[in-house]
Parts: sequence; structure tokens; C-alpha cells
Amino acid sequence: MFDLTGRTALVTGAGRGVGAGIASSLAAAGASVAVNDLVPERAAEVAGALRGAVAVPFDVTDLEAVRAGVLVVEEALGPIDVLVNNAGIPAAGFPQVAFRESDPELWRRFVDLNLYGVLNCTHAVVGGMCDRGHGRVVTISSEAGRTGLGIGVSLYGAAKAGAVGLMRHLAVEVAPAGVTANCLSLGLMDNVGGEWAEAIAARVPLRRLGSPADAGAAVVFLASDEAGWITGQVLPVNGGTAT
Repeated sequence: MFDLTGRTALVTGAGRGVGAGIASSLAAAGASVAVNDLVPERAAEVAGALRGAVAVPFDVTDLEAVRAGVLVVEEALGPIDVLVNNAGIPAAGFPQVAFRESDPELWRRFVDLNLYGVLNCTHAVVGGMCDRGHGRVVTISSEAGRTGLGIGVSLYGAAKAGAVGLMRHLAVEVAPAGVTANCLSLGLMDNVGGEWAEAIAARVPLRRLGSPADAGAAVVFLASDEAGWITGQVLPVNGGTAT
């Protein structure tokens, strides 16, 4: 069950954190993994720890760079069967302020990465998936894209919600070709340790923050043949925090 042997997976933003955990989980399930990151050294480090993986650094906001990167993956590992759109700026990666107090100069940077990165990477691979009659697109979203929050992350939530909307429409378009498109909606993840993490974890029903392995396990499921009748869906991975 959940055997990805013979499949090629591209994971964006996989040089650390959740992305690295997803890449590791896919490799453990038998997939050949292409590790993308904006920083070449990070991509190389993660790929070097995985059997048969390759590092493919490029900027997901640059469509031509994405297309060139996909060609590198195809030459090294074969056609891409699984795309995991993980690259993005987390909510903690920009000033958390009310929308009416936000700086429009900052908007484009975060929408480009969290939404246009998904558009670029998906567009670069989904045609080939349809031609071959099989493919899995998994986009990593956030509960901030599913639920309104009063913590100053409206721009982040808007970009993530946009990516979710894309997947829902894409799922319908490509279903006849044997391609699925789904999202993970991640809850509070263990990105920062110490007392802050302990205090936040106490508010999670399962009493811990999410780990890269938690996200990786869910991606492996959605990438598997067993999930072939699941498409256009958003799977919350949140420890029971939101329903």
C-alpha cells in the first residue's frame, strides 16, 4: 500500500522544513525525488540525504526558470508523475498586520510566491501528465486559506485560498485524463521551538504541533494509486485545531 516505486516526484521549496519532510517521505515510499529550493545549497543537502534524489534549484516565480528546471528533472529522473507545490512564504515570513495597515509594496512578493509559484509549476507539468494519462498535483495550503483569522495574515490567507481555488478547478478539467489535484491545509506546524511552541501546542487538541513527517505522510497518500478517486479536495492536517 502507498507504493510509489517507479514514480518521479518534484517537491518545490524542499530545502528545509515541511518540504524536506515531504521529499523524505516520498523517497521512503519508493519515488525518485527532485528536490527544488531557491537556495542551491539547501536543495543539494536534502537531495544528498535521499537515495536517488537530485537537486534542482530554481525560482518558482520565474516561469522560464521553472520550465528549464522541469527539463532537468525529466532528463535526470524521467517524466514528472507527482508535483508537490510546497514553496511559499509562511505566515510568519512577513509583517503580520491588519490589511488596512498593510503596505501595498509588499503584496506582490507574497502573492507571487504563494500563488504564482503554484500556477507556474503546475502549468509546466500538468500537460505532460494529461498526455501520459496519470498524474498527481498536491498543493500545500494553510488553515489561513480556509478560515478567517484575526492575526494579521489576510494577504497570506488570500494567496493560499487562491491556490486552493486553482486546484479545485484544475481537478475538474484534468480528471478525464487520469490526473488528480488536491490540497493539504496545514495547521500549526513545528517551525519554531522553545516556550512559544509549547504554549501554542497546548491549544491543539492533540497537544502537539504538526511535523514535516505529518505533512509527508498525507502527501504520500494523495500521491498514491489508492487515492486515485480523490480529487478537488482540501485535506486538513491540523491536529484537530479547526473543523
